[in-house]
Formats: sequence, structure tokens, C-alpha cells
Amino acid sequence: QVQVVESGGGLVQPGGSLRLSCAASGNTFGIYRMGWYRRAPGKQRELVADITNGISTNYADSVKGRFTISRDNAKNTVFLQMNNLKPEDTAVYYCNADVILNTYWGQGTQVTVSS
Repeated sequence: QVQVVESGGGLVQPGGSLRLSCAASGNTFGIYRMGWYRRAPGKQRELVADITNGISTNYADSVKGRFTISRDNAKNTVFLQMNNLKPEDTAVYYCNADVILNTYWGQGTQVTVSS
């Protein structure tokens, strides 16, 4: 019913920036929340940021002040602007979309922060 596709990952030096995109398609009218998660090797998946009803946002403590989540409601797309990236931000970043009775996940996009 809903498809989610992430893009924008890549290799960046410490202190650099990346902007990730997450496009939802299909039956998108019921989406009330979208979020970004990440999974580093050997670690559990963790919430990075989410946005509910296009207004309310939450951030992990580790990214506050550096990352910003936003949503383009007309295009059903969520962005994650990542500034001042650190090596510990290296992970596969996943996007999800919540409807009232289900959650849909993308396949992820790799972010590598290294000098």
C-alpha cells in the first residue's frame, strides 16, 4: 500500500553535510508520522528523528543541534539535513512511514563519515 525509498547517502568528511531524502508513494493519505532511523554495524537500530503530522519533531540526543527533519506534505517526502557529521554517525539510515495500522520501511541508504 505504501512504498518508501531513501536516497542521498554517501561518503563525507567529518564536519561535512549530507541531505537525505525519503519518498513515500502509494496510499499516502493516511501517513501521520515519518521517521529516520540508523543502524551501525554491531548495534541496534536507533531512532534519529521523526516528524508527526508535519509539525511535531523529535531528535536523538546525539544529533540534536546538528540534524534537522522536515516534510514536504505535497510530495510525501521527508528530508534529513545532517550537518557537522561525525564518524560515529556512520550507519545505514532507514526511513519509515506510519499509518494507523501499519508501518512501512525503506531499504536504507549508507552514510559513511571518514577522513
